[in-house]
Amino acid sequence: MTRIAFIGLGNMGGGMAANQARAQHAVAAYDLSPEALERAVSAGCHAAESVAEAVREAEVVITMLPAGSHVRAVYADEILPNAAKDALLIDCSTIDVESARAVAAWAVAEGFRFADAPVSGGTAAADAGTLAFMVGCEADVFAAVEAALAPMARVVIHAGASGAGQAAKICNNMLLGVSMLGVCEAFALAEKLGLEAERFFEIASKSSGQCWSLTAYCPVPGVGPQTPADRGYAGGFATAMMLKDLKLAQDAAAKAGATTPMGAQAEALYALFDGLGYAGKDFSAVIEMLRGRLSALA
Repeated sequence: MTRIAFIGLGNMGGGMAANQARAQHAVAAYDLSPEALERAVSAGCHAAESVAEAVREAEVVITMLPAGSHVRAVYADEILPNAAKDALLIDCSTIDVESARAVAAWAVAEGFRFADAPVSGGTAAADAGTLAFMVGCEADVFAAVEAALAPMARVVIHAGASGAGQAAKICNNMLLGVSMLGVCEAFALAEKLGLEAERFFEIASKSSGQCWSLTAYCPVPGVGPQTPADRGYAGGFATAMMLKDLKLAQDAAAKAGATTPMGAQAEALYALFDGLGYAGKDFSAVIEMLRGRLSALA
């Protein structure tokens, strides 16, 4: 049984911490939200009164926080001063590459092992323990990171050195955002041309247009496997979160001197959808905006 501190129990972190508890690990959990803490306790975690208390005796510290500024502050002010030096520190937040590398440098300078390990899979995978982790860390640390993440994971991939996990996540989600818009546009056009959604799905899923956004996460209700579209676009991967990741991608592209016109257009379209009041809807709900049927989301 491993002593784990889990910091950040939001939509993703709550399910992740619960899976660590189900794996019979001793999980000291902390979140600013009393309701999130209550849910963690009901899932088998112990509620800590502070980050410092949670990490003090932990063998593994896992963080799942909203943004780079939060990660920097929590590690600098709470985790690095209070955790045992032999603890393994893993940040699963999706943040900018610069922040990930900065925190890694701080941790290593203090004698810690550290990894950035953002996730892919959404809330359903977080609850089910089937997330994909993209890990940035030194090669000799990866085996320990992989073992620590196993109760929450379908796959754990070593992307490279510090910051590489965040780079992989940003690029992956930019691709996802762009591909989903293409799938939504194709379904909207097929509809206008009188082609039934079921027939288009059957054809495209077996043709050159096949992609994950089509076959595993179809944005049209009643077509293909069950997705948030079949639940009124509730749950899944919120538009606000997709927009956050696209902004991170555009910021990274600007700093790296990369040209990402499709990523920029995707950011603009999701920013419009978010601004219209649909931040909490699954990102695939953007199909209703492209159809001109936003009333369907009321």
